[in-house]
Amino acid sequence: MAGHKLHPSILREYDIRGIVGETLFPQDAEAIGRAFGTVVRRKGGQKVAVGYDGRLSSPDMVAAVIRGITASGVDVAAVGLGPTPMLYFAVHHLGTDGGLQITGSHNPPTHNGFKMMLGKHSFFGEGIRELGRLIDAGDYESGKGRIEEVSIFDDYVARLAKDYQGDRPIHAVWDAGNGAAGPAMTALVARLPGKHECLFAEVDGRFPNHHPDPTVPENLVDLIERVNSSGAEIGIGFDGDGDRIGVVDSTGRIVWGDQILQILAADILPEMPGAAVIADIKSSKGLFDEITRLGGRPIMWKTGHSLIKDKMLEEDAPLSGEMSGHIFYKHKFYGHDDALYVAVRLLDILSRSGRTLKDWRDAMPSVIATPEIRFDCEDEIKFGAIQHVKQTLASKGAKVNDIDGVRVDTPDGWWLLRASNTQAVLVARAEATSEEGLLRLKDAIRGALQGSGVDAPADF
Repeated sequence: MAGHKLHPSILREYDIRGIVGETLFPQDAEAIGRAFGTVVRRKGGQKVAVGYDGRLSSPDMVAAVIRGITASGVDVAAVGLGPTPMLYFAVHHLGTDGGLQITGSHNPPTHNGFKMMLGKHSFFGEGIRELGRLIDAGDYESGKGRIEEVSIFDDYVARLAKDYQGDRPIHAVWDAGNGAAGPAMTALVARLPGKHECLFAEVDGRFPNHHPDPTVPENLVDLIERVNSSGAEIGIGFDGDGDRIGVVDSTGRIVWGDQILQILAADILPEMPGAAVIADIKSSKGLFDEITRLGGRPIMWKTGHSLIKDKMLEEDAPLSGEMSGHIFYKHKFYGHDDALYVAVRLLDILSRSGRTLKDWRDAMPSVIATPEIRFDCEDEIKFGAIQHVKQTLASKGAKVNDIDGVRVDTPDGWWLLRASNTQAVLVARAEATSEEGLLRLKDAIRGALQGSGVDAPADF
Protein backbone atom coordinates (compact mmCIF):
# COMPACT_ATOMS: atom_id res chain seq x y z
CA MET A 1 0.00 0.00 0.00
CA ALA A 2 1.26 3.49 -0.82
CA GLY A 3 2.74 5.45 2.05
CA HIS A 4 1.66 8.85 3.32
CA LYS A 5 3.93 11.79 4.14
CA LEU A 6 3.48 13.54 7.47
CA HIS A 7 4.95 16.96 8.11
CA PRO A 8 8.22 16.20 9.93
CA SER A 9 7.46 18.65 12.77
CA ILE A 10 4.34 16.91 14.11
CA LEU A 11 5.85 13.71 15.55
CA ARG A 12 6.92 14.80 19.03
CA GLU A 13 8.56 12.89 21.87
CA TYR A 14 5.38 12.18 23.83
CA ASP A 15 2.51 13.03 21.51
CA ILE A 16 1.69 14.25 17.99
CA ARG A 17 0.86 17.93 17.38
CA GLY A 18 0.53 20.31 14.48
CA ILE A 19 -1.16 23.40 13.08
CA VAL A 20 -4.43 22.51 11.39
CA GLY A 21 -4.37 23.39 7.70
CA GLU A 22 -0.60 24.00 7.75
CA THR A 23 1.19 20.98 9.18
CA LEU A 24 -1.78 18.79 10.16
CA PHE A 25 -4.74 17.69 8.02
CA PRO A 26 -7.62 15.18 8.39
CA GLN A 27 -5.88 12.79 5.98
CA ASP A 28 -2.95 12.77 8.41
CA ALA A 29 -5.35 11.88 11.22
CA GLU A 30 -6.68 8.98 9.16
CA ALA A 31 -3.16 7.70 8.51
CA ILE A 32 -2.28 8.05 12.21
CA GLY A 33 -5.42 6.12 13.15
CA ARG A 34 -4.61 3.40 10.61
CA ALA A 35 -1.05 3.06 11.90
CA PHE A 36 -2.09 3.12 15.57
CA GLY A 37 -4.75 0.49 14.90
CA THR A 38 -2.09 -1.57 13.16
CA VAL A 39 0.19 -1.38 16.22
CA VAL A 40 -2.68 -2.34 18.54
CA ARG A 41 -3.68 -5.28 16.34
CA ARG A 42 -0.11 -6.57 16.00
CA LYS A 43 0.16 -6.50 19.79
CA GLY A 44 -2.91 -8.74 19.97
CA GLY A 45 -5.42 -5.98 20.74
CA GLN A 46 -8.87 -5.49 19.25
CA LYS A 47 -10.49 -2.35 20.70
CA VAL A 48 -9.40 1.26 21.21
CA ALA A 49 -11.19 4.01 23.15
CA VAL A 50 -11.29 7.31 21.25
CA GLY A 51 -12.19 10.77 22.56
CA TYR A 52 -11.74 14.40 21.53
CA ASP A 53 -11.46 17.89 22.99
CA GLY A 54 -13.44 21.04 22.24
CA ARG A 55 -11.35 22.51 19.44
CA LEU A 56 -13.18 23.52 16.30
CA SER A 57 -11.11 21.08 14.24
CA SER A 58 -11.57 18.13 16.61
CA PRO A 59 -14.83 16.68 15.14
CA ASP A 60 -13.23 16.35 11.69
CA MET A 61 -10.05 14.95 13.17
CA VAL A 62 -11.81 12.36 15.32
CA ALA A 63 -13.94 11.19 12.39
CA ALA A 64 -10.81 10.73 10.30
CA VAL A 65 -8.86 8.92 13.01
CA ILE A 66 -11.77 6.54 13.62
CA ARG A 67 -11.89 5.78 9.89
CA GLY A 68 -8.22 4.90 10.08
CA ILE A 69 -8.49 2.72 13.18
CA THR A 70 -11.46 0.74 11.89
CA ALA A 71 -9.78 0.30 8.48
CA SER A 72 -7.02 -1.56 10.32
CA GLY A 73 -9.60 -4.04 11.60
CA VAL A 74 -9.69 -2.64 15.15
CA ASP A 75 -12.93 -1.73 16.95
CA VAL A 76 -13.53 1.72 18.44
CA ALA A 77 -15.28 2.66 21.67
CA ALA A 78 -16.18 6.28 20.90
CA VAL A 79 -16.45 8.09 24.24
CA GLY A 80 -17.10 11.54 22.75
CA LEU A 81 -16.16 15.05 23.82
CA GLY A 82 -14.34 15.35 27.11
CA PRO A 83 -11.02 16.03 28.81
CA THR A 84 -8.03 13.85 28.00
CA PRO A 85 -8.12 12.23 31.46
CA MET A 86 -11.65 10.99 30.72
CA LEU A 87 -10.16 9.09 27.79
CA TYR A 88 -7.47 7.65 30.07
CA PHE A 89 -10.20 6.64 32.51
CA ALA A 90 -12.12 5.01 29.65
CA VAL A 91 -9.19 2.71 28.86
CA HIS A 92 -9.20 1.42 32.45
CA HIS A 93 -12.97 1.46 32.94
CA LEU A 94 -13.84 -0.24 29.66
CA GLY A 95 -10.79 -2.50 29.54
CA THR A 96 -9.83 -1.48 26.00
CA ASP A 97 -6.49 -2.34 24.43
CA GLY A 98 -5.51 1.29 24.03
CA GLY A 99 -6.78 4.82 23.76
CA LEU A 100 -6.44 7.87 21.54
CA GLN A 101 -7.47 11.44 22.33
CA ILE A 102 -7.72 14.20 19.75
CA THR A 103 -6.42 17.27 21.58
CA GLY A 104 -4.38 20.40 21.14
CA SER A 105 -3.87 20.53 24.92
CA HIS A 106 -2.82 24.03 26.00
CA ASN A 107 -1.71 25.19 22.54
CA PRO A 108 -3.42 27.93 20.46
CA PRO A 109 -6.86 27.29 18.88
CA THR A 110 -5.30 26.59 15.47
CA HIS A 111 -3.36 23.60 16.83
CA ASN A 112 -4.48 20.03 17.35
CA GLY A 113 -2.94 16.64 17.98
CA PHE A 114 -3.08 13.16 19.46
CA LYS A 115 -2.31 11.59 22.84
CA MET A 116 -2.25 7.81 22.99
CA MET A 117 -2.14 4.82 25.30
CA LEU A 118 -1.17 1.28 24.35
CA GLY A 119 -2.68 -1.06 26.87
CA LYS A 120 -2.63 0.82 30.16
CA HIS A 121 0.62 2.63 29.38
CA SER A 122 1.60 5.85 27.63
CA PHE A 123 2.46 5.51 23.95
CA PHE A 124 5.37 7.82 23.20
CA GLY A 125 8.98 8.08 22.06
CA GLU A 126 9.90 5.04 19.99
CA GLY A 127 6.21 4.12 19.66
CA ILE A 128 5.47 7.43 17.93
CA ARG A 129 8.52 7.04 15.72
CA GLU A 130 7.25 3.57 14.75
CA LEU A 131 3.92 5.13 13.73
CA GLY A 132 5.86 7.45 11.46
CA ARG A 133 7.65 4.52 9.84
CA LEU A 134 4.42 2.58 9.29
CA ILE A 135 2.74 5.62 7.74
CA ASP A 136 5.71 6.37 5.52
CA ALA A 137 5.78 2.79 4.24
CA GLY A 138 2.01 2.27 4.09
CA ASP A 139 2.57 -0.83 6.23
CA TYR A 140 -0.94 -1.29 7.61
CA GLU A 141 -3.24 -4.06 8.72
CA SER A 142 -6.63 -4.18 6.96
CA GLY A 143 -10.12 -5.04 8.15
CA LYS A 144 -13.49 -3.65 9.12
CA GLY A 145 -13.58 -2.61 12.74
CA ARG A 146 -16.84 -1.73 14.45
CA ILE A 147 -17.74 1.58 16.12
CA GLU A 148 -19.64 1.65 19.42
CA GLU A 149 -20.63 4.93 21.06
CA VAL A 150 -20.13 4.60 24.80
CA SER A 151 -21.17 7.16 27.41
CA ILE A 152 -18.80 7.11 30.37
CA PHE A 153 -19.28 10.71 31.54
CA ASP A 154 -21.34 9.88 34.65
CA ASP A 155 -19.01 7.06 35.66
CA TYR A 156 -16.02 9.35 35.21
CA VAL A 157 -17.45 12.14 37.35
CA ALA A 158 -18.46 9.64 40.05
CA ARG A 159 -14.90 8.29 40.11
CA LEU A 160 -13.48 11.79 40.47
CA ALA A 161 -15.67 12.52 43.48
CA LYS A 162 -15.11 9.16 45.17
CA ASP A 163 -11.93 10.05 47.07
CA TYR A 164 -13.22 13.25 48.69
CA GLN A 165 -13.50 12.53 52.43
CA GLY A 166 -13.32 16.04 53.88
CA ASP A 167 -15.90 17.52 56.22
CA ARG A 168 -14.97 21.24 56.35
CA PRO A 169 -16.91 23.06 53.61
CA ILE A 170 -14.66 25.06 51.29
CA HIS A 171 -15.48 28.02 49.05
CA ALA A 172 -13.76 27.48 45.70
CA VAL A 173 -13.80 29.15 42.28
CA TRP A 174 -13.19 26.93 39.23
CA ASP A 175 -12.14 28.09 35.75
CA ALA A 176 -12.23 25.71 32.77
CA GLY A 177 -11.19 28.42 30.31
CA ASN A 178 -13.81 27.13 27.81
CA GLY A 179 -11.78 23.94 27.53
CA ALA A 180 -12.93 20.34 27.40
CA ALA A 181 -12.98 19.95 31.20
CA GLY A 182 -15.92 22.38 31.60
CA PRO A 183 -18.90 19.99 31.67
CA ALA A 184 -17.15 17.48 33.95
CA MET A 185 -16.08 20.35 36.22
CA THR A 186 -19.68 21.54 36.54
CA ALA A 187 -20.96 18.03 37.26
CA LEU A 188 -18.18 17.37 39.75
CA VAL A 189 -18.71 20.45 41.91
CA ALA A 190 -22.39 19.55 42.24
CA ARG A 191 -21.22 16.46 44.14
CA LEU A 192 -18.87 18.28 46.52
CA PRO A 193 -19.78 20.02 49.78
CA GLY A 194 -19.07 23.71 50.18
CA LYS A 195 -19.61 26.67 47.86
CA HIS A 196 -18.38 26.38 44.29
CA GLU A 197 -18.44 28.94 41.47
CA CYS A 198 -17.68 27.92 37.88
CA LEU A 199 -16.14 30.23 35.29
CA PHE A 200 -16.12 29.64 31.52
CA ALA A 201 -17.48 26.10 31.75
CA GLU A 202 -18.99 26.21 28.24
CA VAL A 203 -16.80 24.37 25.73
CA ASP A 204 -15.70 26.81 23.03
CA GLY A 205 -12.70 25.99 20.84
CA ARG A 206 -12.11 29.67 20.13
CA PHE A 207 -11.26 30.22 23.84
CA PRO A 208 -12.96 33.63 23.84
CA ASN A 209 -12.26 34.57 27.47
CA HIS A 210 -8.62 33.65 27.94
CA HIS A 211 -6.18 31.07 26.65
CA PRO A 212 -6.44 27.81 28.62
CA ASP A 213 -2.89 27.50 29.94
CA PRO A 214 -2.77 27.88 33.74
CA THR A 215 1.04 28.16 33.84
CA VAL A 216 0.82 31.67 32.34
CA PRO A 217 -0.14 34.25 34.99
CA GLU A 218 -2.16 36.41 32.59
CA ASN A 219 -4.48 33.45 31.99
CA LEU A 220 -5.32 33.37 35.71
CA VAL A 221 -6.42 37.02 35.94
CA ASP A 222 -10.17 36.24 35.78
CA LEU A 223 -9.80 33.48 38.35
CA ILE A 224 -7.84 35.71 40.72
CA GLU A 225 -10.36 38.55 40.36
CA ARG A 226 -13.28 36.26 41.20
CA VAL A 227 -11.44 34.74 44.18
CA ASN A 228 -10.70 38.22 45.51
CA SER A 229 -14.21 39.57 44.95
CA SER A 230 -16.03 36.53 46.34
CA GLY A 231 -13.82 35.82 49.34
CA ALA A 232 -13.10 32.28 48.16
CA GLU A 233 -10.42 30.17 49.83
CA ILE A 234 -9.01 28.76 46.61
CA GLY A 235 -9.16 29.20 42.84
CA ILE A 236 -8.61 26.27 40.49
CA GLY A 237 -7.96 26.52 36.74
CA PHE A 238 -7.49 23.96 33.97
CA ASP A 239 -5.81 23.78 30.61
CA GLY A 240 -7.61 23.07 27.33
CA ASP A 241 -7.83 19.30 27.78
CA GLY A 242 -8.02 19.09 31.56
CA ASP A 243 -4.78 17.32 32.39
CA ARG A 244 -3.01 20.35 33.91
CA ILE A 245 -4.04 22.34 36.97
CA GLY A 246 -3.38 25.89 38.08
CA VAL A 247 -4.13 27.06 41.63
CA VAL A 248 -4.34 30.39 43.48
CA ASP A 249 -4.83 31.01 47.18
CA SER A 250 -7.26 33.39 48.89
CA THR A 251 -4.94 36.37 48.32
CA GLY A 252 -4.71 35.66 44.59
CA ARG A 253 -1.17 34.33 44.94
CA ILE A 254 -0.32 31.62 42.40
CA VAL A 255 0.61 28.26 43.91
CA TRP A 256 2.80 26.60 41.31
CA GLY A 257 2.85 22.93 40.37
CA ASP A 258 5.84 22.05 42.52
CA GLN A 259 4.23 23.81 45.50
CA ILE A 260 0.98 21.91 44.99
CA LEU A 261 3.04 18.73 44.93
CA GLN A 262 4.50 19.56 48.35
CA ILE A 263 1.01 19.66 49.85
CA LEU A 264 -0.03 16.42 48.18
CA ALA A 265 3.17 14.66 49.23
CA ALA A 266 2.66 15.72 52.84
CA ASP A 267 -0.65 13.84 52.78
CA ILE A 268 0.71 10.59 51.31
CA LEU A 269 4.22 10.12 52.70
CA PRO A 270 3.30 9.61 56.37
CA GLU A 271 1.47 6.42 55.39
CA MET A 272 4.06 5.43 52.74
CA PRO A 273 7.50 6.15 54.26
CA GLY A 274 10.34 5.76 51.80
CA ALA A 275 8.07 6.04 48.75
CA ALA A 276 9.41 7.74 45.65
CA VAL A 277 7.97 11.10 44.61
CA ILE A 278 9.03 12.24 41.15
CA ALA A 279 9.20 15.85 39.98
CA ASP A 280 10.48 17.30 36.75
CA ILE A 281 13.71 19.19 36.35
CA LYS A 282 11.95 22.57 36.48
CA SER A 283 10.83 22.01 40.07
CA SER A 284 12.03 23.90 43.13
CA LYS A 285 14.89 22.66 45.27
CA GLY A 286 12.48 23.26 48.15
CA LEU A 287 10.22 20.49 46.88
CA PHE A 288 12.98 17.89 46.79
CA ASP A 289 14.16 18.97 50.26
CA GLU A 290 10.61 18.71 51.61
CA ILE A 291 10.08 15.22 50.18
CA THR A 292 13.26 14.13 51.95
CA ARG A 293 12.14 15.78 55.20
CA LEU A 294 8.79 13.96 55.00
CA GLY A 295 10.59 10.62 54.69
CA GLY A 296 10.13 10.18 50.96
CA ARG A 297 12.62 9.50 48.19
CA PRO A 298 12.79 12.49 45.81
CA ILE A 299 13.59 11.83 42.16
CA MET A 300 14.32 14.60 39.66
CA TRP A 301 13.29 13.57 36.15
CA LYS A 302 12.69 14.74 32.61
CA THR A 303 9.79 17.03 31.73
CA GLY A 304 6.95 15.40 29.77
CA HIS A 305 3.73 13.72 30.87
CA SER A 306 4.53 10.40 29.15
CA LEU A 307 8.12 10.37 30.42
CA ILE A 308 6.98 11.00 34.00
CA LYS A 309 4.32 8.27 33.82
CA ASP A 310 6.90 5.80 32.51
CA LYS A 311 9.28 6.68 35.34
CA MET A 312 6.46 6.27 37.87
CA LEU A 313 6.04 2.66 36.80
CA GLU A 314 9.76 2.04 37.03
CA GLU A 315 10.02 3.53 40.54
CA ASP A 316 6.57 2.42 41.80
CA ALA A 317 5.91 6.03 42.81
CA PRO A 318 2.49 6.90 44.28
CA LEU A 319 2.74 10.56 43.25
CA SER A 320 4.57 12.65 40.68
CA GLY A 321 4.29 16.06 39.13
CA GLU A 322 5.61 18.81 36.93
CA MET A 323 5.92 22.58 37.29
CA SER A 324 3.52 22.82 34.35
CA GLY A 325 0.66 21.47 36.48
CA HIS A 326 0.67 17.87 35.24
CA ILE A 327 0.25 15.92 38.48
CA PHE A 328 0.00 12.13 38.55
CA TYR A 329 -1.70 10.07 41.25
CA LYS A 330 -1.08 6.34 41.54
CA HIS A 331 -2.18 6.47 45.19
CA LYS A 332 -5.86 5.37 45.04
CA PHE A 333 -5.95 6.22 41.29
CA TYR A 334 -4.57 5.08 37.93
CA GLY A 335 -1.22 6.87 37.73
CA HIS A 336 -2.13 9.38 35.04
CA ASP A 337 -2.49 13.16 35.07
CA ASP A 338 -6.06 14.26 35.78
CA ALA A 339 -6.38 17.86 36.94
CA LEU A 340 -9.97 17.46 38.12
CA TYR A 341 -8.95 14.52 40.30
CA VAL A 342 -5.98 16.48 41.66
CA ALA A 343 -8.39 19.29 42.56
CA VAL A 344 -10.54 16.82 44.51
CA ARG A 345 -7.54 15.48 46.43
CA LEU A 346 -6.27 19.00 47.16
CA LEU A 347 -9.66 20.14 48.47
CA ASP A 348 -9.87 16.96 50.53
CA ILE A 349 -6.50 17.71 52.14
CA LEU A 350 -7.48 21.30 52.89
CA SER A 351 -10.75 20.17 54.41
CA ARG A 352 -9.27 17.43 56.58
CA SER A 353 -6.15 19.35 57.66
CA GLY A 354 -8.04 22.40 58.86
CA ARG A 355 -5.39 24.55 57.15
CA THR A 356 -6.23 26.88 54.29
CA LEU A 357 -4.23 26.90 51.08
CA LYS A 358 -2.78 30.24 52.20
CA ASP A 359 -1.63 28.60 55.45
CA TRP A 360 0.13 25.84 53.52
CA ARG A 361 1.76 28.31 51.13
CA ASP A 362 2.88 30.65 53.92
CA ALA A 363 4.70 27.76 55.63
CA MET A 364 6.85 27.00 52.58
CA PRO A 365 10.46 28.27 52.44
CA SER A 366 10.83 31.74 51.02
CA VAL A 367 12.59 31.74 47.66
CA ILE A 368 12.55 34.10 44.73
CA ALA A 369 11.93 32.35 41.46
CA THR A 370 10.86 33.01 37.94
CA PRO A 371 7.89 31.14 36.49
CA GLU A 372 8.53 29.06 33.39
CA ILE A 373 9.86 31.59 30.87
CA ARG A 374 9.30 30.52 27.28
CA PHE A 375 10.87 32.27 24.35
CA ASP A 376 10.60 31.53 20.67
CA CYS A 377 13.18 29.26 19.11
CA GLU A 378 12.67 27.38 15.86
CA ASP A 379 12.24 23.62 16.16
CA GLU A 380 15.15 23.11 13.79
CA ILE A 381 17.66 24.85 16.08
CA LYS A 382 16.35 24.56 19.65
CA PHE A 383 18.06 21.26 20.54
CA GLY A 384 21.30 22.40 18.92
CA ALA A 385 21.22 25.55 21.03
CA ILE A 386 20.94 23.51 24.22
CA GLN A 387 23.78 21.24 23.06
CA HIS A 388 25.96 24.32 22.55
CA VAL A 389 25.14 25.50 26.07
CA LYS A 390 26.06 22.06 27.48
CA GLN A 391 29.41 22.09 25.73
CA THR A 392 30.18 25.62 26.89
CA LEU A 393 29.34 24.77 30.50
CA ALA A 394 31.38 21.56 30.35
CA SER A 395 34.41 23.50 29.19
CA LYS A 396 34.05 25.76 32.26
CA GLY A 397 33.66 22.87 34.72
CA ALA A 398 30.19 23.95 35.84
CA LYS A 399 28.06 21.66 38.05
CA VAL A 400 25.36 20.56 35.59
CA ASN A 401 22.40 18.18 35.68
CA ASP A 402 21.75 17.34 32.01
CA ILE A 403 18.96 14.76 32.17
CA ASP A 404 16.74 17.26 30.33
CA GLY A 405 18.48 20.36 29.04
CA VAL A 406 20.83 21.89 31.61
CA ARG A 407 20.16 22.64 35.27
CA VAL A 408 23.06 24.48 36.90
CA ASP A 409 23.65 24.92 40.65
CA THR A 410 25.44 28.05 41.83
CA PRO A 411 25.94 29.69 45.25
CA ASP A 412 22.94 31.91 44.42
CA GLY A 413 20.58 28.99 43.66
CA TRP A 414 19.98 27.26 40.34
CA TRP A 415 18.98 27.98 36.74
CA LEU A 416 17.61 25.87 33.92
CA LEU A 417 17.50 25.94 30.14
CA ARG A 418 15.74 23.24 28.11
CA ALA A 419 14.10 22.79 24.74
CA SER A 420 10.34 22.20 24.76
CA ASN A 421 9.18 18.96 23.18
CA THR A 422 5.77 20.42 22.33
CA GLN A 423 6.43 23.96 21.09
CA ALA A 424 9.06 25.90 19.13
CA VAL A 425 10.45 27.46 22.31
CA LEU A 426 13.24 27.28 24.82
CA VAL A 427 12.21 27.20 28.48
CA ALA A 428 14.16 28.97 31.20
CA ARG A 429 13.72 29.05 34.95
CA ALA A 430 15.77 30.28 37.88
CA GLU A 431 15.44 30.19 41.66
CA ALA A 432 17.45 32.14 44.21
CA THR A 433 17.36 33.20 47.86
CA SER A 434 17.61 36.92 47.04
CA GLU A 435 16.63 39.39 44.33
CA GLU A 436 20.29 40.11 43.66
CA GLY A 437 21.00 36.41 43.31
CA LEU A 438 18.14 36.01 40.84
CA LEU A 439 19.56 38.81 38.71
CA ARG A 440 22.92 37.04 38.66
CA LEU A 441 21.25 33.77 37.64
CA LYS A 442 19.44 35.53 34.79
CA ASP A 443 22.76 37.01 33.68
CA ALA A 444 24.20 33.50 33.71
CA ILE A 445 21.41 32.28 31.43
CA ARG A 446 22.02 35.15 29.01
CA GLY A 447 25.72 34.42 29.03
CA ALA A 448 25.18 30.70 28.46
CA LEU A 449 23.08 31.44 25.39
CA GLN A 450 25.74 33.62 23.78
CA GLY A 451 27.06 31.97 20.67
CA SER A 452 24.17 29.46 20.52
CA GLY A 453 22.29 31.36 17.85
CA VAL A 454 19.51 32.24 20.32
CA ASP A 455 19.07 35.43 22.33
CA ALA A 456 17.15 35.71 25.58
CA PRO A 457 14.13 38.04 25.33
CA ALA A 458 14.83 41.73 25.83
CA ASP A 459 12.63 41.81 28.96
CA PHE A 460 14.06 38.61 30.43
